[in-house]
Amino acid sequence: MLYYAVEIHPGEFDSDEHYYPKVLNAQLHPLVRYFLNLTNEQIIYRYCHFHPQVEEEKLRELLDFKPKYFRWAGADLFAVTTGRGVRQMVLIETNSCPSGNKSMPYIEEQRRGGYERLLANSFLPTMKKKKNLPDGKLAVIYDKNPMENIGYARTLADLVDDMVYAVEFHYDDPNAPVKFEEGIMYVRNQHNQWIQIKAAFRYVTQKPWTQIPIITKTMIYNPILACLAGGRNKLIAAKAYDFFNADYKDTGLQIRVPETIWDLSKNEIPLWVERMGGFACIKNPYSNAGQGVYTIMNQHELQQFMEKDYPYDKFIVQSLIGNSQWSSNMKLSRLYHIGTVPNLKHEFFAADLRMMVCSSPEGFRPIAMYARRARKHLSNEIADTIDSWEMLGTNLSVRNPDGTWGEPDVNRLLLMDRREFNRLGLGLDDLIESFIQTVMGVIAIDKIARKFISKKGEFKKNLFQSLVPDKKLFDEILISK
Repeated sequence: MLYYAVEIHPGEFDSDEHYYPKVLNAQLHPLVRYFLNLTNEQIIYRYCHFHPQVEEEKLRELLDFKPKYFRWAGADLFAVTTGRGVRQMVLIETNSCPSGNKSMPYIEEQRRGGYERLLANSFLPTMKKKKNLPDGKLAVIYDKNPMENIGYARTLADLVDDMVYAVEFHYDDPNAPVKFEEGIMYVRNQHNQWIQIKAAFRYVTQKPWTQIPIITKTMIYNPILACLAGGRNKLIAAKAYDFFNADYKDTGLQIRVPETIWDLSKNEIPLWVERMGGFACIKNPYSNAGQGVYTIMNQHELQQFMEKDYPYDKFIVQSLIGNSQWSSNMKLSRLYHIGTVPNLKHEFFAADLRMMVCSSPEGFRPIAMYARRARKHLSNEIADTIDSWEMLGTNLSVRNPDGTWGEPDVNRLLLMDRREFNRLGLGLDDLIESFIQTVMGVIAIDKIARKFISKKGEFKKNLFQSLVPDKKLFDEILISK
C-alpha cells in the first residue's frame, strides 16, 4: 500500500471520530475532575503533608522542571501493596508516544479536550521557543492509532488556522512517505510532491530510530532521543530510574519500580527466574504496546520463552507482581496487585493506570488518564498449564499475525467516569502519587538523554554503546541524514 500525506484543514475536528463511543456520553468522575483542577502548588502541599520525609522545594523543582527532549509522556502504573499492607503506586514503564485522549471523558465541555490541551500548552510553546527552524508546514506522523492522530492533526490545524499534514509512516515501508535530507523532514503528498516540514508531532512507535534521525533541523515532538533514552528503551529507562533515585536519595523522593535486572543474555534468564522464586517478567527492552513482554509463572512458560528466537541480544527481567498467594521473591518485600474492587463473584482483576502528562511553561500537568484490566481474574491457585498473561497482561493493543494492528480490546478499558472509575478503588492521593511518579520517570529519562548529546550537538555513540551493549540495536540507529 502506498501512503501519502493527507491535507487536514481547519474546522474538520469531529468528536465522534476521535473518541471511543463509550467516552462520548461519559461523565468525568468528580474526584478525577477535582484532581485535574488542582494546581501544582496544591499537589505539592498535599503530597508533602502525606509524605513528611519529602523536601518540599525539591518536589517543586521537579514539577517546574523543563525537559529538553522528553516533553510528553504516558506512564503505566500498578496499584500494589506490600506484605505488610503498605499501599503504593509502582511505575511499570514510561512511553514516549502514549495514547490516552481518545479514552478520556471531557474535563470541561471542550470537544477537543486533551488534544487541545497537549498541543496548545506544550507542542506550540515548544515550537515557538525553537530558533532557526526551517521554513515549511506542520505535520503529524504516526504508525498506528489513527483515531487519536488524525484528531491531533485536526486540532493543530484549528489552533494554527492553517493546513496540517497527517502522514501514516511505517519503519519497514520501502516507499515511505517521509524522508530526511540534511536534517529536514519532507512528506510526500498525493501528487508525488515532497513538502518541507518545519515541525512534526510524532506518534511513531515501532523502531522509530531506524527511519527518523536523532539529529534533525525539523522539530520532532518527541525527538527520537527520548525513545532511545528510555521512552522506548526499557533497558536504559531502568538505569535512568536508578540514577535518579541515587541523586534524590536524601530528599524523600523515589521512583518506585519492580526489582529489575538488566543487560541479560537469553541464556542467563533462567538463573534469574529461579532467583525470583520461579515468578518473573521478561521484557524485550525495545518493544511496546504489550509486545515483547513475557510473564513467567511456571516451567512451561519459561521453556516456551527459551525456545523462541528474538531480534535483539539483551533482555531485562523484573520481579513479577502477583497476589498474596504467589509473587516474585524480592530483596525487601513482595508486591501484590490491589486490583479492581471484587465483583459479585468475588473476582478481582489486575489493572493498570495510564497517566499522560506534558511539560508546559507553567510546569508539568496531567493531560489524560484511563485504566485497563486483564482478561481473566487473579486466581489464588496456579497450575502448570495456566496462561499467566491472561491474568496479568493489561494492554489493549492487538497485533495481527501479518504485523498490522487490529482493533483494541476496548471491553477491558476502564474510563475515568462516574461508573467505571469506582471499580479501580483509587483515591485522590493515589492519583497524586501516580502523577508525581510519572513526572519523576520523565525527568529521569530526559536527564540521561541530555548526557548522550555533546556540547557540539553530536550524539555520543560510545557512551550509548556502553550503557546499551546490544550491537543489533545500535546498528539500526539512524544518527543523522
